[in-house]
Amino acid sequence: MDNKEKTCCFFGHREVAHNIRPKLTAIIERLITEDCVTDFYAGHQGQFDSMVYSVLKELKAKYPQIRYTVVLAYMPNEHIKEVYGEDTLFPDGWENVPKRFVISKRNDWMIQQSGFVVCYVHKITGGAVKFREKAEKKGLRIIDVLN
Repeated sequence: MDNKEKTCCFFGHREVAHNIRPKLTAIIERLITEDCVTDFYAGHQGQFDSMVYSVLKELKAKYPQIRYTVVLAYMPNEHIKEVYGEDTLFPDGWENVPKRFVISKRNDWMIQQSGFVVCYVHKITGGAVKFREKAEKKGLRIIDVLN
């Protein structure tokens, strides 16, 4: 099993229905217990990302072997450091990427690291849809929260 097969990333729309939290938790637990996923990458732009981070933080107490990282699209500021502490990564060389491209670069990077992607897609357009499709084309195992 290569490292990608132990890694999962997340894509979802900014707005999220709070009633999906139990299903999201069950999906992540299944990835840990059945698929041996140990590494998780998430963004930090919206409610879905915040929910993912919160669930992973809770599950870390039950599954100490997991690691979760918030992959930053922008240089960390004091607010980000307060919210996420040491749970962040800002890859080298991204400081010069134009702002309009940096979220796409971050999402492409997460796809390259992962074997799984959990998606919360409830619209027919947007970044979450685009990156779900990219992940599918790259052969990642897609898990849709809404299915």
